[in-house]
Amino acid sequence: MANKNAIIEVKNLTKVFDNKVKAVDDISFNINYGEIFGFLGPNGAGKSTTINMLTTLFPPTSGTAMVCGYNISKEPMEVRKSIGTVPQDYTSDSDMTGQEYIIFCADLYGIPRNIAVPRAAELLKLVSLQDVAKNKIDSYSGGMRRRFELACGLINRPKLLFLDEPTLGLDVQTRTAVWSYITKLKKEYSMTIFLTTHYLEEVDALCDRVAIIDHGKIVKMGTPKELKAGLGGDIIEIGIKETSINISDRILKIKNVKDVKRSGGEYRIKAKNGEELAPKIIDLILKNKYHITKIFLTKPTMDEVYLEYTGKSIRNEQSDKDAQFRQLHTIRTARM
Repeated sequence: MANKNAIIEVKNLTKVFDNKVKAVDDISFNINYGEIFGFLGPNGAGKSTTINMLTTLFPPTSGTAMVCGYNISKEPMEVRKSIGTVPQDYTSDSDMTGQEYIIFCADLYGIPRNIAVPRAAELLKLVSLQDVAKNKIDSYSGGMRRRFELACGLINRPKLLFLDEPTLGLDVQTRTAVWSYITKLKKEYSMTIFLTTHYLEEVDALCDRVAIIDHGKIVKMGTPKELKAGLGGDIIEIGIKETSINISDRILKIKNVKDVKRSGGEYRIKAKNGEELAPKIIDLILKNKYHITKIFLTKPTMDEVYLEYTGKSIRNEQSDKDAQFRQLHTIRTARM
């Protein structure tokens, strides 16, 4: 692997647990210097397992990856020195003050105190926590705790920052505030950020590129704009009462209708200029004396992109029990 523009190069990376559970399945991708790259998928899709391999916590079953120019299997210590990590679960000691814990993190990296103390102050100011630096961490709200964990991940001045579900469990207002800090890191520090999320709006707001991952495989990758444009038009969802009748062929004959998918009496129609075509489709249905039960017109969104490439809505995904437990634990902590 020799892509000079790439800070992460992944080739055929696979992780199998207990010789039977393939959590990550032969994935390959590059992440360029200075970009915010997102992994979009539900819990259990393989997002956290990928990050754990790239941060050297899990050894890969097969495949390889270079992170900051170092091989994750052969040079794990060099990888760890070059990166920052903010895991999905809170890891800071609630009995310590914010100032004490962030300096403790600096100690783990071998950063001298004369450098660590002013750097810690700088980072706490960056995330607007300078006024509570001497308060115990258990007094922080969920949003404050997230911002604090972000500051801890930056103590070693990493070239590359991994964020695993950085806004899980936060309310919309606090989530937006965390987004602003992430954007600030990219702009002011030229930092490369690799984040995982199952929030569609997070990908749209933050990511330069995104990979959709499902059942351990990357099913599609590109910029949010490219992925939405790739849908090829607006989406019309229409339902009719007559579930045994299939009118897909008749809808396809209407000019500028590109695709029709049917499930019972419901039709998902991909069309150019949906506002103009919707009345024509309605007219077709009514002329045949069928009964419309619903109709929606939507412009391309990341939710539509996910539905297109996985065949399901991410909002309806069900996670496995372990993932649910971890997520609920994190959300409870965030809301305390």
